[in-house]
This record gives sequence, C-alpha cells and structure tokens, in this order.
Amino acid sequence: MNLSNKIMELASEKGFNIASNIFKIVIIAVIGLLIIHIVNKALEKFLNKSKMEKAAHSLLKTVARTVMYILLILIIASSLGIDVTGVVALASVLTLAVSLSLQDMLSNVIGGFTLIYTKPFASGDYVEIAGQAGTVAEISIAYTKLTTLDNKIVSIPNKAVVASEIVNYTALGTRRIDITVAASYDADSKAVIDALLKAAESEKILDEPEPFATVSEYGDSSIEYLLRVWTKSSDYWDVYFSTVSKLKTVFDEHNIEMTYPHLNVHIDK
Repeated sequence: MNLSNKIMELASEKGFNIASNIFKIVIIAVIGLLIIHIVNKALEKFLNKSKMEKAAHSLLKTVARTVMYILLILIIASSLGIDVTGVVALASVLTLAVSLSLQDMLSNVIGGFTLIYTKPFASGDYVEIAGQAGTVAEISIAYTKLTTLDNKIVSIPNKAVVASEIVNYTALGTRRIDITVAASYDADSKAVIDALLKAAESEKILDEPEPFATVSEYGDSSIEYLLRVWTKSSDYWDVYFSTVSKLKTVFDEHNIEMTYPHLNVHIDK
C-alpha cells in the first residue's frame, strides 16, 4: 500500500513538473513572440523614418527576426535546465559546417550588407548589373531584384552584384539621348540638322544642355547624323520614343529622304 502510494506520489510529482515545464515554455514563448512582434513593428517604423535605402529594409528585418528567434530558442532551452553553453558550442560547430557548405549564400548575405553600406543605387533607380537592366525593386537577404521594361523580375545574387560593374542611369537626375539617323547625300546637310532640331522640340527635353545635331559619319550610301538631347531620367523612354516617332514626319515635311543601305551599279557599254 505504501509502495503504491509512493509510486502515485512520484507520478503525480513528475506529471506536475512536466505540466509546469510546458506551462513555463508556453508563457516564455508567448511573451517572446509578443516581444519579437513589437520589436519588428518598431524596427519597421524606424526604417521607414530613416534615410536608409528602402530596397534594403527586407534584408535588415530578416536578419533581425532570425537573431531574435534564435535568442528565444536559447532562452527556452535555458529555462528547461539545458546547458546553453553546450548548445552554443554545438551551434558554433554546426554553423561552421553549414558555412562551409553554403559559402555562396553567405557571400550573398555579406554582399547585401555591402550594398546597404556603399549605396550604389536606390529603390526606383534604373540600373544595369551583370548584363541585366531594370528598375531596382528590392535588396533581399540573398538577391537584388530588378523589374525590367517588359515587366519581368530578374533576381541577381548579391555576390554577383557587388563583383559586377554597376551602371546607374538615374542617380544624377538627367540622361542624354543619342539618336542616329541616315539621310541621302542629295539632302542639304543644314536642312537635315534643322529638321532634327525641330523633332527635338518638346517640353520634356531640357534647354540646358541644349539639343545638338551634327553630321557624324559619311557612309557608303548615306550621311549619318547625330541628334543629342537631355531629359529627366524619369522621362527618358517617353522622350526617346516620341522623338524617334516625329523624325519621319519632320523629314517628310522638309522633303528629306531617309535612306537605307543600297548599292548603285553602273554598267559601261
């Protein structure tokens, strides 16, 4: 009878300890998740108010969230009486092993922080990176995402972005447009240049530097002319296409022949 009571007491005590530990884990987990949620919201507000590049926000939030979850797991382990020092040591060994197997991933993460620090571009900038051109949409933990003109998302590893030549077409606020046109040798050069400058008349084309047109090359069957104008970076494609579209109309108005490659053959009898 005494043995039976003893077993019941031990079972009851063990059950109570288990229930107590589960309750403790639940309380710590709930409080920890609540703190993580609050910190995430505070971090998001801070990033939105800061001058930090918006494309890098997701990278910082992901890293901060990961660190907080790891700390929460260590706190829960410590509350259960697990030797956290041993866990940290084991985690260090595992981290080293994982680091060796995921070198490219870590290089991408480091590349992401390098981009945040050096700021070679900002959200909305039109850039060319590693042979890909598009508008910067996001710098994630591993990739920089560009939106192309035909509405595709191109994800470039941050490691490749840092190692590549980056051409930022937007950073200075204005862009130059160069348009090459071929006209007949029979056309008066001044008339062609005047027609090119007329095609460049637009509110979106800047007066300074002023539009410029000149002869650029004497070809086999035509003379090539260069039209050069400046515009705001945001208006680049609108101005480019509208100017190109006007050229044919203006040339027709001035009776200027827009030529194409051809070969004249003379036969002597």
